[in-house]
Amino acid sequence: MNLIDLRSDTVTKPSPAMLEAMFKAPVGDDVYSEDPTVLELQAYGASLFGMEAGLFCPSGTMTNQIAIKLHTQPLTEVICERTSHVYLYEVGGIAFNSAASVHLIEGVRGKITAEQVAAAINPDNIHYPVTRLVSLENTANKGGGSFYTLPEIAAISEVCKQHGLALHLDGARVFNALTASGDAPETYSRYFDTISVCLSKGLGAPVGSLLLGPKPLIEQAKRVRKALGGGWRQAGYLAAAGLYALQHNIDRLQEDHDRAAQLGAALQAAPYVTEVMPVETNIIIFTLAPEVNNDRYLEFLKENGILASSFGPKQIRMVTHLDLTQEMVARLIQVVTSFKA
Repeated sequence: MNLIDLRSDTVTKPSPAMLEAMFKAPVGDDVYSEDPTVLELQAYGASLFGMEAGLFCPSGTMTNQIAIKLHTQPLTEVICERTSHVYLYEVGGIAFNSAASVHLIEGVRGKITAEQVAAAINPDNIHYPVTRLVSLENTANKGGGSFYTLPEIAAISEVCKQHGLALHLDGARVFNALTASGDAPETYSRYFDTISVCLSKGLGAPVGSLLLGPKPLIEQAKRVRKALGGGWRQAGYLAAAGLYALQHNIDRLQEDHDRAAQLGAALQAAPYVTEVMPVETNIIIFTLAPEVNNDRYLEFLKENGILASSFGPKQIRMVTHLDLTQEMVARLIQVVTSFKA
């Protein structure tokens, strides 16, 4: 029985074609900006989003933290949704790396509005940190893969411009958002000052994220990356995987969304499930009935060759990805519908 791992879309393995691209990649020393494959990936990623430049980093946490460092200084503040990754899952990096404060907004499924942003901006008063940056997450992990529409982004961007604030996008699953919304990635350059793009989630690369933005800012970002220990040498072998992911694995993301919707519908009909968050992309978050224990349910899944994640009291998360086949989905549905509370 093949294991079905739905804990995250980070669990995927490089395909034979991706591995071949990695093995054949021309490389150099990236600390000297001499790795041709890294340079190609950075330029290609930036061009997709209409940005001037890009920087290849080991992780989305690093690209987010570099961006926050560039946009803030001590005694300033970042506005973000209270369940956002930059706040919950980056080890307090905003405080550790940037000595900046955080203003949390209670959003809806991980999303905030332009009106909420405007209301959260601090007045010019020595008692308060100076508001400098707004960070959005697209798609929103804790929101069950919810995504911002272009009009929502445009409205927040306008508030930022009116108040002289920078706008950063934690685009860990930005291509899932773009697939669902139908928007073109280059439209984002009108609204965001910096964009973080993860290559190792839905796109299937083994490691890596890109930070995109204006060329002078990305030059500064390279210095910050070095200070964080993120300078690397013959990184082209990894960059080749990211380049392959961007060139071959975006169009198929709709398959992940469709499979997530199928699984979500089956869970919605299960008597032991009290709620399923709207399934908009590739993340399914559902709530178990009061009599069902998280650990017991996860153990049942594991006994049947399925891995999922506990995501809070009575909550379970499953994430579809490119290593999941339609045959696996059929087996998943059979298993989840057979559970007895």
